[in-house]
Amino acid sequence: MHAIAVRAAVAALMLGGGALIPAFASQAVDGPQPVARSYAIDAGALSDVIARFAAISGVQLVFDPTALAEFGSPGLQGSYTVSQGFDELLADTGWHAQARATGGYHLQRVQTIDAGTGSDADMHEALPEVLVSGKAPGSTTEGSGLYTTFSTSSSTRLNLTPQETPQAVTVLTRQRLDDQQLETLVDALNATPGIFVQQGTIGQDGPNIYARGSSLGNFQIDGVPTSTSMSPFLANTAAYDRVEVVRGATGVMNGLGTPAATVNLIRKRPTAETQRTLTLQGGNWNRYGAGADLSGAVNESGTARLRLVGDYKRERAWVDRFEQKKQALYGIGEFDLGTHTLLTVGFNHLRQHTDSAIVSRPLYFSNGERIPRSRSDNISQEWRYYKHDMDGLFTSLEHRFASAWVGKVEYSHTRYDYDGLLASFLGAVDAETGAGVTIRPNRWKHRHKQDNLDAYVSGVFPLLGRDHELIAGLTLSQLKSQGPGYTLDADYPTATTLQDWANAPAPTFAQTSYSHGQERNYGAFVNARFTLTDATSLLLGGRATRWTRDYDEASTLWGDYATRERKSTFVPYAGIVHALNDTWSVYGSYTKIFRPQESWLSEYYPLAQLQPEEGVGYEAGVKAGFHGGRLTASLSVFRNEVDNLAVWNSDTYTYDLLGKTRAKGIELELNGELAPDWQLAAGYAYSTIEDNDGERVLTYVPRQTLKLFTSYRLPGAWDRFTLGGGLQWQNALTSGSDFNHRQGSFALVSLMVRYQLDRSLSVSLNLNNALDKHYFSSTGSHGTYGAPRNFMVSARYSF
Repeated sequence: MHAIAVRAAVAALMLGGGALIPAFASQAVDGPQPVARSYAIDAGALSDVIARFAAISGVQLVFDPTALAEFGSPGLQGSYTVSQGFDELLADTGWHAQARATGGYHLQRVQTIDAGTGSDADMHEALPEVLVSGKAPGSTTEGSGLYTTFSTSSSTRLNLTPQETPQAVTVLTRQRLDDQQLETLVDALNATPGIFVQQGTIGQDGPNIYARGSSLGNFQIDGVPTSTSMSPFLANTAAYDRVEVVRGATGVMNGLGTPAATVNLIRKRPTAETQRTLTLQGGNWNRYGAGADLSGAVNESGTARLRLVGDYKRERAWVDRFEQKKQALYGIGEFDLGTHTLLTVGFNHLRQHTDSAIVSRPLYFSNGERIPRSRSDNISQEWRYYKHDMDGLFTSLEHRFASAWVGKVEYSHTRYDYDGLLASFLGAVDAETGAGVTIRPNRWKHRHKQDNLDAYVSGVFPLLGRDHELIAGLTLSQLKSQGPGYTLDADYPTATTLQDWANAPAPTFAQTSYSHGQERNYGAFVNARFTLTDATSLLLGGRATRWTRDYDEASTLWGDYATRERKSTFVPYAGIVHALNDTWSVYGSYTKIFRPQESWLSEYYPLAQLQPEEGVGYEAGVKAGFHGGRLTASLSVFRNEVDNLAVWNSDTYTYDLLGKTRAKGIELELNGELAPDWQLAAGYAYSTIEDNDGERVLTYVPRQTLKLFTSYRLPGAWDRFTLGGGLQWQNALTSGSDFNHRQGSFALVSLMVRYQLDRSLSVSLNLNNALDKHYFSSTGSHGTYGAPRNFMVSARYSF
């Protein structure tokens, strides 16, 4: 796809108010119409059934699920308007769905007054609309069938609709994760607009992930930050309801804000009704797997609910010797300790072991000629391996106070061990003999432990005749690490050739050092959303953070070494949103950027020289919601100014610490339901980053990317079939290395078909890189080929 064509497509999307959006959603601009449609919603807990009805109907419903905890529902079968459906579901419950002036519905209690009192009948008492962060009705995507959500809290921790959030937010829903078979967090991020994933080694360790001209390093689980040292990118998405990605700095959420993005993984929760799902899959290259998801109440009253998710995969690849085994197990229990208090406990386990990971290979001889190699060549040695093992426990207590305020406290403990035997390829390859190559084996073994304590309160308060929202809390995080250091046997033959590099003998090591590290991140935050007018809201907040890092190493070769770092900072946040009408809104936001450099940079610089990344971020844009929020659109522009950005130099095998850099760009998205049974997720992003001299940096990250995926359930007699397809395009890029390798623009096409055999069983086929495009997933002086055309067949049985 040429850049001109992309710009034309973007221009059409930017004019969505008069072009694309009306073509796909001409009936959506005015919201749901009072016409009947057919529903087939299974029986279950009333809170779940009514939430599913609202999602399918395309309306927002604000309610407290605990208020309906005592009620079951036979489901809803037949043709109803929205109001008729609510009336049918809520009959004889004492509750009524009341339309809100600002759109959507909320539940009101219907108080039937004794006739002898002479009081008016059908008095309505509105439910409080304050809910625990991240758990507002409409936020859960499981079972909605949508590619968007009605509520997100990842930007400010307040429950806001996408149109009320003054930052660009992408939500990969459960339906989209399943349709595209996005089984790892890296898969999900690779499908997210504005995110670029560069995989220098496939199956060994974490990839390089970029957004808005900076590396992505902020990860959360249910809103609680987790360190990149815990390798959160290894997460298996089977345990999560959705993945929320907020682009731009979110220091008020993390305490440490980067200009790239924050990734928030939202856990699946137990369901009141029993649901069980089994999955099987198999694909080319001898890949296969199995999974199970079991959920339901364990007592008659439904006050105790459990969920268990398991997933296992064994995979080979398009090269010899590569083999990977992955296990994931997740369990969670919820226990009602009364009508206003909820106790949650859970655990997660992850194991990933890889033999002969696919590694990057040299692209050029020393004379500048390209080295001829095929995608199936694997230069990884048979003795090469990498092992990841992670185990975690978490518990939380939520309480709704009589004043309609809510509070939550959560504690989590995670242990992560990794063990790897690797090798670096050094030197310049002679074109005639293949000589000039050096192999440098390395042994890595470390253990990390992270403890998090997160607590907050949230509620509504009156001021100057209006209601406003506030959330305030603190996050205490401690990361401890320890592990040995190894030195290669001095007699190991490091000189080799290109032809012999993959057959190098297994190395031996001696332990020569041992290190201990401890990192603390203590912060307190407050965010408030002031309703200035019916159409305008102002968001103000900030986080005060105290960050420390201590490192000690004892070595038999170079003696003892210790360093201490202490940083305190305040990260402010400001945003404003103005609703132009029921569909369109405009917004702007500002925040500070502060991020200490990663500890592994100490391999290249003394820790004392590693000043934090610091700067500011600005963003403005336009958002829209159609079909009652079932289809969302956004256009955002941003500018980040950052000092001390660390950029990898593939020629010197080190990081360059830059002075002042400036990143700017534009992002455009359209997500959700274009028409009944037709889902779309599409996004275009343009970004560039320059140093203080105006020279472009990070040239190995494309300026432009376009990502989309759509699925459509066929009508009539063909309604058992769902067809889908996707496109990922990026413009040309250069490596920035000595030979400055250039990779032209390219597009990857994916296809999907699903057949529903009956209500319980479905079979799907996913075809990736359908046109078998040859491309590099990372480029520099070395490069890694991306996956060739491949397929996966999966079966899903629910009962």
